[in-house]
Amino acid sequence: MSAVLSVSGLSVTFDTSQGPVQALHEVSLDLAAGETVAVVGESGSGKSTLASCVNRLLADNGRITAGTIRLGDHDITTAPETAMTAIRGRRIGLVPQDPMTNLNPVMTVGAQIAEALEVHGLASGRTARERATDLLGQAGIDRPAARYPQYPHEFSGGMRQRVLIAMALACRPEVLLADEPTSALDVTVQRLVLDQMTELTTELGTGVLLITHDLALAAERADRVVVMHRGRVVESGTAATLIADPRHDYTQRLLAAAPAMSETKVAPPASDETPETLLEVTGAVRRYRLRGQREQLRAVDGVDLRIPKGRTVAIVGESGSGKSTAARLALRLERADGGTIRYRGTDVSGLRGKDLLGYRRAVQPVFQNPYASLDPRYTIAQVIAEPLRVHRIGDAASRRSAVTELLDRVALPAAYATRRPHELSGGQRQRVAIARALALDPELVVMDEAVSALDVLVQEQILDLMVSLQRDQGLSYLFISHDLAVVQLVAHHVYVMQAGKIVEDGDPTTVFRSAQHPYTQQLVAAVPQPRQTS
Repeated sequence: MSAVLSVSGLSVTFDTSQGPVQALHEVSLDLAAGETVAVVGESGSGKSTLASCVNRLLADNGRITAGTIRLGDHDITTAPETAMTAIRGRRIGLVPQDPMTNLNPVMTVGAQIAEALEVHGLASGRTARERATDLLGQAGIDRPAARYPQYPHEFSGGMRQRVLIAMALACRPEVLLADEPTSALDVTVQRLVLDQMTELTTELGTGVLLITHDLALAAERADRVVVMHRGRVVESGTAATLIADPRHDYTQRLLAAAPAMSETKVAPPASDETPETLLEVTGAVRRYRLRGQREQLRAVDGVDLRIPKGRTVAIVGESGSGKSTAARLALRLERADGGTIRYRGTDVSGLRGKDLLGYRRAVQPVFQNPYASLDPRYTIAQVIAEPLRVHRIGDAASRRSAVTELLDRVALPAAYATRRPHELSGGQRQRVAIARALALDPELVVMDEAVSALDVLVQEQILDLMVSLQRDQGLSYLFISHDLAVVQLVAHHVYVMQAGKIVEDGDPTTVFRSAQHPYTQQLVAAVPQPRQTS
């Protein structure tokens, strides 16, 4: 089968203030029509740099120093920008990781898809609108004609990602670059999105280059897997063979670190003693008024949960289930419309001034999106030291020492202290956010999808860090996640949320292996499973 995309001996160098850095070393791979090839590796392995090369969208300080990239019979390695403008979208489609930063917030979603058709001269006017509406429907968007005039902020994360898929496939490209397309989505939405993408690419005969840190996802979805480490391809082969018999030690490390491939629980076992209750939520209600609707949305609807000292309590559920709203109530970032939230027996709704500041010191958040939670104007040292300054802890010298120690605890070099967030990868930024949360030695850390965007090796480091802090300091966690495999490894108790209500709870292993509620059964069934060797 002839390759629609062929990368041969590709090397890339970036010019930095510390001198040239080689990011890719003689990388080669082929992609056939209708084939899915997954490229996996930790942050900094070069997988996204490879995707940028294929689309010829390297940063200004990067350059291809050796090798070739062929799209069919066309060598695009040194093609001029005018030629690449005609190729991007038309022959190479792209589904990026973050739909909110890749959709224009002031254009309707339908107009953005129609624009892709118009730019490449495939349709215009009413024809483009009709075709864009059809594409929305094919991508799994319900009532596409009604959705066409809506804006990105009116769509959920999964729906926005499906819009990007529709846009990427609008021109029926030969190659689709999918760069971490579902890393921030819950398992049910992830399956829907990937099923839709697979259906469309199969129909079109499009080759898919899937960039992912999720080995279980790669094993389930890819025909072949390419493993990258420090800019080099260290192993490749069929997904089933590579998962069953990895040869390279780095591949073995990736597999050992993947939660979906492991049944070894990393959380310390709960003792027989009943620990004191740190945070207790009783009958919590949170309502929102929706535009154009008389009835209010009950995002949290009579929720009861308990977080004991020194334990990890998880909440799982799909997007819109209410789990992140419950986390914001626990953090006192929003006020409950009903029920009570008590911390060490004190109702937090009445806290003011110094008492509220004390609560904020004891209960620290780590949010899902480090792009939004880190001030881009601050250095990493300033980001991590900010809570210490706000709470007037220590002097300048002791804070500098604390920053160095915290960077080490989250496996980042001390030299990163002088960098700014945009100079770090997504996984590195999230480690900075975790370091900042740990700066005040809190009793409870609320982690809202805090490891969903991390590759498996970094995720393993963070989970091990969580466990060691829990073991040594008695730290407690409220762990919000869509990754059931991670929850099963780290949590002592799990609550399953659907439409603002708790539908099931208990020990994670028991809940996930013997789910009683149909919704829990649906979540478990959506977890990616490796292909079986035939």
